[in-house]
Amino acid sequence: MEYRTGLGWDSHRIAVGRPLILGGVVIAADFGLEGHSDADVLAHAITDAILGAAALGDIGMHFPDTDARWKGADSMKLLAHAVALARGAGFHIVNVDSTVILERPKLKDYRASIRQRLAECLGLELDRVSVKFKTAEKVGPVGEGRSAEAQAVVTLRRD
Repeated sequence: MEYRTGLGWDSHRIAVGRPLILGGVVIAADFGLEGHSDADVLAHAITDAILGAAALGDIGMHFPDTDARWKGADSMKLLAHAVALARGAGFHIVNVDSTVILERPKLKDYRASIRQRLAECLGLELDRVSVKFKTAEKVGPVGEGRSAEAQAVVTLRRD
């Protein structure tokens, strides 16, 4: 049995006039995130963590922002594709631990729905998906309300 760990990170600028989507869930906010796809910073970080753990490249290799096919794409579909690639390489996801760093809005009321949506997409039981929320304490671009970040660690197993 082989275990691998992948680390994912993503950042997007705040953008007025776009929906805020985290882990496939639309969050009530007066802004969203700027990006070529739907800019789901959490789904992107988890996608990169899966691809990294399986040594399958990164999100930019598979879904370049120079390709019109991915304009406005649902990031949960990108995540599902990364899961399929990892499974195709003989890996199974053991667990996901993730953190969203965003100054506002408060996200605690969305934790259950985000975890559920991610668990369904990843094919995991709910207790294998962790989503945490942090602020940047008014420091840097996130703390100044100019951007959002997400980090993820994924463990894969190959039997």
